[in-house]
This record gives sequence, structure tokens and C-alpha cells, in this order.
Amino acid sequence: MNKRIVIVSPALADANNGNWQTAQRWRSLLRPHHTVRIVRQWPDGPHAQHDDAMLALHARRSAESIEAWGQAHASMPCVDPAPTHGLAVVLTGTDLYQDIQTDARAQRSLQWAQRLVTLQDRGPAALPIAVRSRAVVVLQSTGAWQTLAKPSAPLRAVMVGHLRDEKSPQTLFAAARLMAPDEGIVIDHIGASLEAALGEQARATAQACPHYRWLGELTHPQVRRRIQRAHVLVHTSRVEGGAHVVMEAVRSGTVVLASRIDGNVGMLGDDYAGYFEWNNAVQLVQLLRRCRDAVRNPTAQDVLYARLQRQCAERAPLFSSEAEQAALLQLVHALTNPPNELEN
Repeated sequence: MNKRIVIVSPALADANNGNWQTAQRWRSLLRPHHTVRIVRQWPDGPHAQHDDAMLALHARRSAESIEAWGQAHASMPCVDPAPTHGLAVVLTGTDLYQDIQTDARAQRSLQWAQRLVTLQDRGPAALPIAVRSRAVVVLQSTGAWQTLAKPSAPLRAVMVGHLRDEKSPQTLFAAARLMAPDEGIVIDHIGASLEAALGEQARATAQACPHYRWLGELTHPQVRRRIQRAHVLVHTSRVEGGAHVVMEAVRSGTVVLASRIDGNVGMLGDDYAGYFEWNNAVQLVQLLRRCRDAVRNPTAQDVLYARLQRQCAERAPLFSSEAEQAALLQLVHALTNPPNELEN
């Protein structure tokens, strides 16, 4: 049965960040079955009283809308939820691993929700034990891009992410300075400078290291093409809820070298071979050099690069639109059906 679904996103099209991309994609996936709109704030007019379910992105930034929904559809924060007007709070990296630990608004958002959505498999373990039974995992999706034949030299690495502390670009700067320009490894760094000091560090690194280029902000199609053409995507983040660029690399036939944090392990799996410890530029350089050597000489004894290719190919179906759509439809069903039909 068609339901009216409202998606609350703290960022709309003008921001074009992860929250907006998730909201836009979810609207597209749900629209064949339900009526869906995206708002920054709820309620957004008299028609809001007819909404059947809310999917709210970010526990802290959407807290006002979450509380308004909870007060409209329940007499108190819900241990026994209102079954036919359900609320799901979608937890991104900063609220899952930071805000719900210390921020009262984010903590209250958890209490209002019937379902708590995380975007990778390790997310539920970060929730307070009292609400963990409400957790569901919805892996995000992206379109598959053709795997391109990669040249044997140089090894092309790309990192994608705006320059801010959570993304730990300092690790990439340090790695570039640990390598010589003639090592056969080139690095493209994509992302706007959201913190002036990090922008200055990027410019200084580019000046000192000719094998490192900071390209600034690019359009999404340009980013996808550069990921597709690279041998490896480098992902150095300190905190992540489930990074788009990781799944975009996997769905493009590009292997990932990632910091060993829950947000990355929850997407790539516990046994993935391409992790380095967070903030450890030495380990990152070691992995880059091993990948370079394997690309130069595919018959070499070190099989790391081939293993990473195989592991990424095995993970790729998990990030298909069909899998994400099925998970979303199941979520909406759980939020809009009577208690005896709700799945625990």
C-alpha cells in the first residue's frame, strides 16, 4: 500500500554532501512504491499531518524535527512506539561515533525512534545497549562502473573527501612526504578546503611533493571517473558512518586502502587485507608500495593487490541499488504496520 514518507535531511541540494546524496537516492528508490518528499525541517506545512513515516538523517542535526514528530505521534519518548506513524533515525558517522555519546539532543532522538538505521555492519555495536534492539543496517548503493584496464606504471592513487579533521587528510600529506617523486606512485587528492589550515597543508605538500596533486572540489561525475581510472582509493578517515567513496571504488573495480576504523571495517569486512592503522602514514606507504610492485610485475610473489581486487569484487553486490531498495522497503513496512506485524 502506498504510504506518505518524509525524509528529513539537514542538507539539501545546495550542499551536495553525503546527507543530501543519501536522501535523494532514497527518494528515488522508494518512489515506485510510496509518495516521498525531502525537507530540511518538519513539519513543513499543513500536509505534514498526513505523513505516515519519517526517515530522519542525523540524530543531532535533525533533532528538532525528530522531537516534533515524536510529540505529534506519541505521548512520550517511545519505548512502546506508535505503530502506524513510525520514525527511523539514520545515524551517520559523526552522530553515531561522537554526538550520541555527549549531545543531549542526539541522545533524545534515539529515544523517539522506532528504528535506528546504521549504514554499515559495525554500526549497531556503537549504540547504547538499551536501544540496540531497534537497530537495522541499510547498506548504501551506487551504480556499477566498468572496470578499466589499469596501466602498469605509475600506480595511481586517489583520495576523495573535503579537507576537514574527520577525514584525516594529514595522513595523506605525511605519506606523500615519505615517498620520493620517482617511486612510481602518484596521488590525486580531491576535495574542498573546509578548514583553512588543512588547505594550507595541502598546498605546501603539493609544492614539496610533485607526485601529489590537490585538485580541489570536482563534480561527482568527474570524481567517479578519477576513481574508476585509479589503481587504489585511499581513505584515511578518523570517523565514518559509511563512506560513499568506498562503495564507489568497490563498484568501479578500484581497490581500497582504508584506515582500520569501524565505519570502514563495517563496509569492507573484518578480513579485508587493505587496512592501515588510523593516522599511520608509514603503514599506508607500505601498502601503496606493495600495490605498486604488484601492478608493475603481476607474477610477483606478493599477491596483496590481487587479493584486494578479489575481495572488492566479492563485496560489490552488497552495494547494489536492488539490495538497498529491498532494505528500505522492509524498513518502511516495519514503520507503518501494526505491532503484531512489526519485525523485531
